[in-house]
Amino acid sequence: MGGAVKLIRNDELTSVVEYAYAATAEAPARVVWTAGACPLDEHGATVAVGDYAGQAHQVMRNLVTALRGAGAELTDVVKTTVYVASDRQEHLVEAWEVVRSHMGEHDAPGTLLGVSVLGYDDQLVEVEAVAVTS
Repeated sequence: MGGAVKLIRNDELTSVVEYAYAATAEAPARVVWTAGACPLDEHGATVAVGDYAGQAHQVMRNLVTALRGAGAELTDVVKTTVYVASDRQEHLVEAWEVVRSHMGEHDAPGTLLGVSVLGYDDQLVEVEAVAVTS
């Protein structure tokens, strides 16, 4: 996998952010859209209740599994959206840091949002992604 995604940086924008500002993918390519990965275990129970980082780790493990099922890896991701059920910036940052640690050097563009509620009981974090494979 990999090779289809090129991360774009721009010297006219701040370098303080922890992600590329854009990404491109060369055609022909195969695009993978994931549903929001949730902090559920194999039995459908929400893990790490009350723990933003703990839920973010489970979300990323589930995202990796979903991507692999579609023939993609995290290095194929061109965009993420991270949803955090909180109005406190420190909770958003806590989840974001876990997501970034799983992405490693592949700092694909991402959007981080604080939302009022997510779909499962006790759910605090959800991540969706778009990936491109060659």
